[in-house]
Parts: sequence; structure tokens; C-alpha cells
Amino acid sequence: MIASKNTYIISVDQSTSATKVMLFDIQAKLIDRISIPHKQYYPQPGFVEHDPVEIYENTVRGIMEILKKTGTDAGKIASLSITNQRETSMIWDRHTGKPVANAAVWQCQRGVPVCENLKKQGYGEMIRKKTGLIIDTYFSASKLQWIINNTGGAREKAVKGDLLAGTMDCWLLWKLTGGRVHATDHSNACRTMLFNIHSLQWDDELIKLFDLHPSMFPQVKFSDEIFGHVAPETGIPGNLPIAGLIGDSHGALFGQQCFSAGMTKATYGTGSSIMMNIGKTPDEAPAGLVTSVGFSLNRSIDYVYEGNIHCTGDTINWLASELKLIGSPEEAEEIALSVNDNGGVYLVPAFVGLGAPYWDSDARAVICGMRRDTGKAHVVRAALESIAYQIKDLTDLMVEKSGVTLKELRVDGGPARNEFLMQFQTDILQKAVVRCAIEEVSALGSAFMAGLASGIWKDTREIEELRVVDKTFTNRMDPAEIERLYAGWLKAVKRTRFK
Repeated sequence: MIASKNTYIISVDQSTSATKVMLFDIQAKLIDRISIPHKQYYPQPGFVEHDPVEIYENTVRGIMEILKKTGTDAGKIASLSITNQRETSMIWDRHTGKPVANAAVWQCQRGVPVCENLKKQGYGEMIRKKTGLIIDTYFSASKLQWIINNTGGAREKAVKGDLLAGTMDCWLLWKLTGGRVHATDHSNACRTMLFNIHSLQWDDELIKLFDLHPSMFPQVKFSDEIFGHVAPETGIPGNLPIAGLIGDSHGALFGQQCFSAGMTKATYGTGSSIMMNIGKTPDEAPAGLVTSVGFSLNRSIDYVYEGNIHCTGDTINWLASELKLIGSPEEAEEIALSVNDNGGVYLVPAFVGLGAPYWDSDARAVICGMRRDTGKAHVVRAALESIAYQIKDLTDLMVEKSGVTLKELRVDGGPARNEFLMQFQTDILQKAVVRCAIEEVSALGSAFMAGLASGIWKDTREIEELRVVDKTFTNRMDPAEIERLYAGWLKAVKRTRFK
């Protein structure tokens, strides 16, 4: 390490439910954190929105509060990094800085008609070859088209070059630099369905296909570059360099130090992202998965197979906020353990359709297998088990198609603290599950990138020396029981699909 002992990194994790601001030291130790929630908007069925101005204001507030709370002088901050909810996208006026509409969140289904029409026209293969993705409203392109088509005057402004588009990292960078820098990184760009992962450029054919305009899109940079500096008009002191922009799932991959082919991580959040590093070549993913940029570093790209699950941690939240079966997410583990098994009950949380590997936006959630003696503990247990089943769906497919043996699954995120869930996960996979000691590993990954950019760490070998494992779970379930339980899950999934 070549930085002084007084050097720190502020990492902003702009997630689906809150903006979290963390302070790390040069040993990658989390010194402290601030979390500021933001409002979720549901203007009509299937629509999910965030207020970008609220998120920016929360970001500035969080940065100021972490400095004050820890008593850290801004002069000791080597860099400010940003990791973010991916696919959530927005459009704003380059002159006024005002969003033309709320941001359309990754969960938002407003783009379904656009995507279905493109599928019918046979564009699926072309889009997959260029972007590594399948046609789905989960990704940004159809949401951006909807905003342009349904916001008065937006199309005319776009043609004139008056509008900018971007994901949440791009918006925060633009705002924090006082509108001086419009840029993103490869990991966020590749999730828009508008970025060619082979040429590493915005694809003009795709931009035209979604009826958008090339002038709207940001410069794409490597995550370990200095993107710009915090402008004085933000009120944040120190003229802080901004580096380490990276999507949250990719930040977790990097934070989990999955630096070589075959290494696999699962991030448990509102939804879940499972990534397997496949090396330096963007090989076509098997059906049900996508190929994405894993991370961009030192002028080089690591690619991944990825599968995205819409509802994992959010399923636990649903038990508390909607069904009122638990008082808080923390109660789920104790209640699940109060019964010996799921009693034949399966819950498939297809609240906004099914993500990978099914990609069925018409699927809807089901609870099946209930009997007269079924109690709330069985439903709660089934909800937790559903998270593990969904991750098995994806890891089995990755292993089958990649030919790589899965030695362990590296896990992180809030629900990964649930001991019952982690034990069931390792049982159902029959592989070791290794939990990172730092829950906020996406923020850690972006901090690592920023540290490389600012010279705190020289290379990934120095970063590997900082890895701290919290706990390793090993499987203890009988293989015949695993087969029986998983067969029941697959039957339950079929009940969600009505086509």
C-alpha cells in the first residue's frame, strides 16, 4: 500500500430503497455508515419510480453527515466512489438539470408492450448477440423509450440535443460535478440493452430501434478511472475526486474478489444477482442467463454469466409489510425454525413476473401445497426457502453450460445474515457457501476500484490480502431429500405460469 494511514474512501451505495454512504480506511475496514431511505412511487399497476432529485439530495446529505459523524477532514478523503441500483434509468434536461420525469426503477414493467412487440418482430437474436441480454423490460431501453414517448415535449428536446439519459450513477456524477461530467462505466452501460459488449460502444442500431437519440448517452469509462471532481456548489468540501463507478452487483463481484474465471457470487438484496466470472471473452450465455461485463479494470474487461431474480429479500419484506406474518424481516429466521420442515408448502414470489432463468413477465406469485394444518411458520419458511431455490436454478445452469466446477458460492447482502437461509442454501446446492464479513460488499467493491484509481492499492493482489470471511456453511442434507424438495419447487414454479 502506498497511501498514508490517514487516507479514507467515501463510498456511496445508491440502492433501491435507500442511499447509503460509507467510510472505509486503507485496510478496507468499514469505519461508519449513514443510510437515508427514499420514497417508492407506484403511479399505476406495474410501475415503480424514484424521485432523482430526492436521491441526489440524500447523497449530498449522507456525504456531509458521514464526514461530520466520524470527524473526518475532507482532505483525508482519497476518493469518492459510487455503486448503484442498475437498470433504473432517467432522462433530464442538460441545460436546467431538471429530470423530465421520475426515474423508472429496474422493477418497473412499463416497457412490457415495447419488449413484446420487439420479440414478435424477431429482434431477440440480434439484441442478444450485440448486448448479451435478452429482450426484457428489466433493462433500461424500453423504460427510456416509454419516458420519451409519454412526456410532453421530450422527443422534440431529444432531437435538439437538449436531453441527457443515464442510470443512477450517471445522474449522481453529473450532479456532483455541477453538470460538468456526463459519464458512466461499462458495468452500468451494458445493462441498458443499448450497449455493444463486443465493441464496447453505444450501438447506433439499437438506439434507433428504441427510437432514442445518440446525443443523450454518456461517455463510457473504466471503473478504475477518475471520472471528475465534486463541484464546490454542492456544498461538499475538498474538491473530492470521483472514481470507482460500478453497478451494485458488479461491485459485489469485485468486492468478493471474484477475479478469475469460475469464481461465483450471489448478492441477496431486494432482488438477487448471481454472477460467474467467465474471463476475458464475452461467450454467449445459455438460455435463461445473460452475458454481461463483470467489471472493467486496468483497460481490460472481465465478463460474466449473470442471472437476476426479481424478488428475494423483498419477499421477506412482503411477509412483514403486506401479509403481517412477521413483525420485521429479522423475525423470519426464528419463525421458520419453529417447524421441522415446510410441510409441503412452496411460495414462488413472482410478484412482478419471473426473472432468470424463466423470464416470464406474465407469471404471478403462488403459495401452494397448503393443508388444513398449515400455519404461518410454514409460509414464512417457504418464503425463505424460495430464495435458495431460485439461486439453485441459476447456479445449476451456469455450471452445466460453462463446464466449470462450482467450488463455493460467495455470498453477501442483508438476507445473507439469516443463518437458516444460508444453511438451507448450502444444503440445496451441496456446495460451500462463504459469507463475506462485510455486509455492504457492493460499496466495498466500488471503494476498491476508487482505491486503485487513487493509488491506495497497487493491484488486485494487494486487495486479496484484505479479504475477511465471516462464516463458511457446509451442506449436511441427504441428497435424496434435496432432490425431493427441489422437484416440489419446480412443480410450484409451473403453477405461476399461465401461458
